[in-house]
Amino acid sequence: MTDSARINITTHILDTSLGKPAAGVTVWLEKITGHDSVIIHKSVTDADGRVGKLTPEGIESGHYRLYADIGAYFASSHRETLYPLAIIDVTISAGQFHYHLPLLITPFSWSTYRGS
Repeated sequence: MTDSARINITTHILDTSLGKPAAGVTVWLEKITGHDSVIIHKSVTDADGRVGKLTPEGIESGHYRLYADIGAYFASSHRETLYPLAIIDVTISAGQFHYHLPLLITPFSWSTYRGS
């Protein structure tokens, strides 16, 4: 992979039920190929709810899944949740060099969008 083909993915998780960043959430990125998947990188959100680089070596375009273990996050504060995992299934396009995938969570909902 050439330097010009390297794509970076970042995330920022916000607990909108508390109005603050979700620190300590385990997240991982998988590359999906057919019915197979390979973990690219695993990390934990910092005090600001961010993971600055889910792709330390950069990635190529393709099909990926970003997982966030929000069940463990809510359990750590003794809150019940409906969703143990938030899974963002995304297609990464060639020619784009940065994807920011924010995640907004509450114990009974989650949403995402393409950030900047």
